[in-house]
Amino acid sequence: MTTCLITGGAGFFGKILKQRALARGFQCVSVDLEADEDTHPRLISIQGDIRDSALMEKLFAEHRFETVYHCAAILAHTKVQRDYLWSCNVDGTRVIAGLAEKYQVRHAVFLSSNCLWAKNFGRPVRENDAPEPVEIYGRSKWEGEKIFQSYGNSFPTAIIRCPTIMDEGRLGLLSILFEFIDEGRKLWLVGDGSNRYQFIYAQDLASACIMATEKKAEGVFNIGSDDVKSFRKVYQYVLDHVKTGARLAHLPKGPALWGMRLGHGLGLSPLGPYQYKMIAEDFLFDTSKIKDKLGWRPTLNNEEMLLKAYEYYRRNKRDIFSRKNVSAHRQAAKMGIIRLLKWAS
Repeated sequence: MTTCLITGGAGFFGKILKQRALARGFQCVSVDLEADEDTHPRLISIQGDIRDSALMEKLFAEHRFETVYHCAAILAHTKVQRDYLWSCNVDGTRVIAGLAEKYQVRHAVFLSSNCLWAKNFGRPVRENDAPEPVEIYGRSKWEGEKIFQSYGNSFPTAIIRCPTIMDEGRLGLLSILFEFIDEGRKLWLVGDGSNRYQFIYAQDLASACIMATEKKAEGVFNIGSDDVKSFRKVYQYVLDHVKTGARLAHLPKGPALWGMRLGHGLGLSPLGPYQYKMIAEDFLFDTSKIKDKLGWRPTLNNEEMLLKAYEYYRRNKRDIFSRKNVSAHRQAAKMGIIRLLKWAS
């Protein structure tokens, strides 16, 4: 029986990966800053900090993990100090990787991000394209990759670079979009909405993590959906299905980006440099490597994922807005100055 550690196991994706690993027959230990309400005969849940070396050493010594799934990360759009984000995402990763070497872990999976870039390449981004993060979350993920790569002689690590992870229950900044849709507001596109931005279905990502473990995959792998359509087409697909009265509208690209930069700079908007560039530009991963090496394939496209996530929001609004002490992706983000745009919609 494979025994695995899942960091961030109470978070949005960590919960999904944990359920898949348990279904696969794994013995799972979950560590998260937040309490984990899930129970299972083969699950041990610990509320704790991965930077706590004594706690983590105790867990590694007691359970002798064969596999580590390092999913835990603090997000930049939550109200946290930059030093705290860096410490959790980088120092915490250093603790995990160091103990994985000490206790002879056989394989690790590190979830990285497309936040390593915030520009349009004019083509799908490949694994060998040099990262150029523009904000602290992306820089922390790039540093995490380098930490795991430095232990390459001790244990293999599959670094999986993810675009926005989507599924039922995904909230965070998406909750702002869902609120506009649910209330029948104008759904604003920056420019003509022809730009394309890739998602990844959480169940497909979980499959890739398990496949990477079973094949002891090593190296960097991009992941993402196929058949990526424009934001305009993706949003219209959702609106056509939910019929709330919401409709597409357009903001001129230049002034809209200027306004988002100003709002972020003044601390009035949850959208940072990565988000407001991606709202207006193309960003796609080349996923041929993970398909060739692991035999992985996506099962849902962007519009199907977004519809699933919105329908969950619509069914569970009362619960969502009463949640406390859950991960950032499992709660609604604060709109800030975006609320003015909502009132004008």
